[in-house]
Amino acid sequence: MPSDPLASVLFVCVHNAGRSQMAAGFLSHLAGDRIEVRSAGSLPADQVNPAAVEAMREMGVDIAGQRPKVLTAEAVQASDYIITMGCGDACPVFPGRKYLDWTLEDPAGKGVEAVRPIRDEIKTRIEALITEIEANQGPVTAG
Repeated sequence: MPSDPLASVLFVCVHNAGRSQMAAGFLSHLAGDRIEVRSAGSLPADQVNPAAVEAMREMGVDIAGQRPKVLTAEAVQASDYIITMGCGDACPVFPGRKYLDWTLEDPAGKGVEAVRPIRDEIKTRIEALITEIEANQGPVTAG
């Protein structure tokens, strides 16, 4: 019987095409169903950045099937952690949520060579986030 996720995380950037998609991909890949993952953008692009897709593919994470989504107040309200990546004040604030702002270079318009360091920084931050969520929610037990 599946257990409830430890927490839900929403990643927000302007276009929901690069940073937030890579972050969501890493969190889903590394945490599985232990953490609920969402991503959205204040002005979503038409597609996920192909260089981000390729950079993630190199790490064994497939985000090719993802589509940019518009940020909604409902998505924010349904999340325990809201992590913004350059969307400024576009993200609504609700009490009782944890807000983090990750300053990361925007991969828009960059090739895969330039996206790799951004991807690697996101992976490091995701690993720390998983550790924090598990520490705050107690040990994870297989069920």
